[in-house]
Amino acid sequence: MQKVLITGFEPFGGERVNPSWEVVKQLDQREVAGARVVARQLPCVFGEALTVLNAAIDESQPVLVLAVGQAGGRVDITLERVAINVDDARIPDNQGQQPIDRTIVEQGPAAYFSTLPIKAMVNALREAGIPASVSQTAGTYVCNHVMYGLLHRLAGQQAVKGGFIHIPYLPEQAAFHPGAPSMAAQTLLIALELAILVALQVEQDLKVAGGATH
Repeated sequence: MQKVLITGFEPFGGERVNPSWEVVKQLDQREVAGARVVARQLPCVFGEALTVLNAAIDESQPVLVLAVGQAGGRVDITLERVAINVDDARIPDNQGQQPIDRTIVEQGPAAYFSTLPIKAMVNALREAGIPASVSQTAGTYVCNHVMYGLLHRLAGQQAVKGGFIHIPYLPEQAAFHPGAPSMAAQTLLIALELAILVALQVEQDLKVAGGATH
């Protein structure tokens, strides 16, 4: 049976939970479109996160890798279009590292584009009544670090799709961030399962607008 690897992060930045792992772990061993889902937690640590990710890829030999992370303050589920070759941390990671203007992969390209059908995934989520959009930046923290490292690993492997999804706070987190948007865990679970389904089934992405004016 084919495998899908989906990852979430441990809590960071003083949060007690990370919505990415709280939701992703519920997908472990589920079957979606004939593929078995394998869920793994990544440390919110530069370098180490990629070590754990690469080990999980080696172990599961997936046809699809979907990394998921928290984007507190975002109002919807965002499918990341691009990862850039730089670490520039506003806050330290969970081991106190705070790289500034550091290249992720020496001599690597400036950026990689997601190989997921991101616009088809956004469209499917919206049709299911779940707010979603294409994002033009994965930031410069550990999420971007993982997305870039993942796509660098998969470069040239057309049989394996990969990319990154950011999700909002859970309501229990937003309660401590007055005014911040949130999304229920059950909604996020439905969204990620649907995202996996579309990513597995769609080979040619939709040609629809998904850009931003700023």
